[in-house]
Amino acid sequence: EVQFVESGGGAVQAGGSLRLSCTASGITKNDYFIGWSRQAPGKEREGVSCIRRSDGTIYHEDSVKGRFTISIDKAKNTVYLQMNSLKSEDTAVYYCSVALNPILASIFVYDYRGQGTQVIVSS
Repeated sequence: EVQFVESGGGAVQAGGSLRLSCTASGITKNDYFIGWSRQAPGKEREGVSCIRRSDGTIYHEDSVKGRFTISIDKAKNTVYLQMNSLKSEDTAVYYCSVALNPILASIFVYDYRGQGTQVIVSS
């Protein structure tokens, strides 16, 4: 069973920063993409960013490019999402997510996701 421990959400003013962390366990494959998706109130869930465990390949959704940075600590099996220059439209529940298929990972189609952590950006 794949399990996630997510942390780092909270409330911040526009222009501020937050860092999300996620430790994943129970993934039986050695290579996979791990990252984040989000769902804003009244909107569909969308991909944000993900990183490939083996070679560090990264995908970012267009609206977060240049503002969000994703990284991974392989020893801790932990992925980090540094979110800078936050905007009100970044307000959402952020879900740590895992994709086993590298092609589907590029379009943020995930196989597993966590319970989510709330991010609120006030303008």
